[in-house]
Amino acid sequence: RPADHPEPQDGATPSRPPEPSASPTRQMPAGGREEPTTRIPASPAQPPVPPQAPPPSQAAVPPPTNPVPQPAPAPAGEAPTTVIEAPAAPSRTASVLRDPLALVLILVTVIALALAGVIGAELIARRIGDSKVAKATECVVNDKASASFGVTPPFLWQHITGNYTNISIHTAGNQVKDAKQMTADLSISDVDLHGTGDSRGTIGSLQATLTWPSAGIKETVQNMVPILGNLVSDLKTNAADGTVELRGAFGLATVVVKPEVVNGGLSLQVQKLTGLGALTLPRESLQPELDRFASELTKRYPLGLRADGIEVTDTGVVARFSTRNASIPRTDDPCFAHL
Repeated sequence: RPADHPEPQDGATPSRPPEPSASPTRQMPAGGREEPTTRIPASPAQPPVPPQAPPPSQAAVPPPTNPVPQPAPAPAGEAPTTVIEAPAAPSRTASVLRDPLALVLILVTVIALALAGVIGAELIARRIGDSKVAKATECVVNDKASASFGVTPPFLWQHITGNYTNISIHTAGNQVKDAKQMTADLSISDVDLHGTGDSRGTIGSLQATLTWPSAGIKETVQNMVPILGNLVSDLKTNAADGTVELRGAFGLATVVVKPEVVNGGLSLQVQKLTGLGALTLPRESLQPELDRFASELTKRYPLGLRADGIEVTDTGVVARFSTRNASIPRTDDPCFAHL
């Protein structure tokens, strides 16, 4: 206890230490030695500087309409996240070219599409060719007809080369020119359309089969043989002896004729006259009429067709015609204008 502070007596209240002064004081350092302290006055407060307007050259830039989004700051206490970009994936074309299975599938698809196009063109061209030949035939025979080209080689190849291997034609059976109810079946082979001069080309082979039923023969005779047509009411074919029997009303007159091939044409030779036919239809008058009738049936057949044979059946007559290496003439016939 310092000497200048006496120890309080018993029962006396200890005195309070003096209050610190508001004036500058000196601190007593430890050890009892005083060091002077210097008060540093505070710097005077500076008046606030008013904000200055920006220079005229630097106009205020309006905020962008669509600000670029900034990544959200990481929450407090968390480490920032580093984004690692993945390498760009290889292009689809490059990956396909490196895949053998994909290349095979592409190749197969291309070949299939090409084949489909060729087959479609073949079918369309074949249909057009069939239609043109059928229309030309209909014009010639005055009946409906259908035509078809051979399967091999393809029709497009035949059309490009101008060589047709096989053409089949079938008529509806209503008539062939003046022959009523006659059906024609034609088979044409080796057609060459490399024409020269007055020829459009050649036909290697043409075979025609004409089927004529009994009812059609009777109708045709009635229309084309005036001297005999009025007397014919019935007609019968006999396959056994190859003859055709024409009967008059009530059997009063009967004429028996035999179809034959003469000089590449058809001929109807009178075999027998019975009843009133022998009196009213002498052979000398009837035979020329039958010859004229047969000539009218075959004289307008095109391309030099010649009769090869004739067969009498129980239902009618079947005649076969053919020609070889026939020249196709250049003609103004409207039937062949669109071929």
